[in-house]
Amino acid sequence: MDRFAEIKTFCTVAASGGFSSAARQLGLATSSVTRLVDALEERLGAVLLNRSTRSVTLTDRGRIYYEQSLRVLEQLDAADDSVLDQSSELCGVLRIAAPVTFAAMFLAPVVTQLRTRHPRLMLDLRLSDAAAHLIDESIDVAIRIGSLEPHPNLIARRLTGHERVLCASPAYLAARGTPQHPADLAGHDCLQFVFADNRRIWRMRRSDGIGGVDGVSAADMPVEEIAVHAVIQANNGEVLRQAAVNGMGIGMLADWLVATDLREGRLVRVLAGYQINPGPMDVGLHALYQSNRRGSQKIRMFVDLLADCLAQPELEEARALAPLSRTMRT
Repeated sequence: MDRFAEIKTFCTVAASGGFSSAARQLGLATSSVTRLVDALEERLGAVLLNRSTRSVTLTDRGRIYYEQSLRVLEQLDAADDSVLDQSSELCGVLRIAAPVTFAAMFLAPVVTQLRTRHPRLMLDLRLSDAAAHLIDESIDVAIRIGSLEPHPNLIARRLTGHERVLCASPAYLAARGTPQHPADLAGHDCLQFVFADNRRIWRMRRSDGIGGVDGVSAADMPVEEIAVHAVIQANNGEVLRQAAVNGMGIGMLADWLVATDLREGRLVRVLAGYQINPGPMDVGLHALYQSNRRGSQKIRMFVDLLADCLAQPELEEARALAPLSRTMRT
């Protein structure tokens, strides 16, 4: 038992980059975490971690031990799944990583249902707009938005589509006018999501119907790039959604984020005849988990409930306002 606790604690410290953060994740005192790692290093006769007042990093020996220990912990998790899933009642811990705004909108009802049905199941939500590393952070299932590169050890289940729309409040459009062409956006106040690459360009492509425009297939239509005037910038979609509802400008937002606002008239589609931000970010929302956990009933039930939650009429109504050519997807 002590040996397993040492290994699990060491891996948590290595993944989180510190003793205090590992202690919070494990529900232990920092002194207990330090004692377990010290005992492991003493037992092995090797220094596994470089420790300073600012950071904790792996030594060369520590990196080798960490990678091999992770595989052992993964196999133990899979063994637990094979036994626990024989019971109709789920138990243990399910760690879920998801973007902040998405989690606030969709995970709250799902975790409530899951806990109501399975009171012995503990849910550990790790919310961040940065992509979580499943192995290093001991994540069971992660929600990812956009396109995913194929990985032999990971399974990606597509939950729903992910399209971006331009929208603004009726009050803003009444005061400033409605853009008729992408170039018109240069004269409008825009609400800019701050991407990791710091881009300030909005991309769009004409998409008037499945068959393209004037005999030109939708896939061959040129992409227009517009340098917009951002009056509000944020790295959180919910902040920008509220700004759009309050009449602050035109926002480029995910359809699942604004579906209810569009349906109830708080927001109005702008340039509905264009595909917004064409490319891999329009592929979909996915649940991502390790292939050796494919038999986990905990993961399967959570993902099934989330998929049902996302299969709501509001999303389909929002997408039906401006059908986009499926041939344009990458």
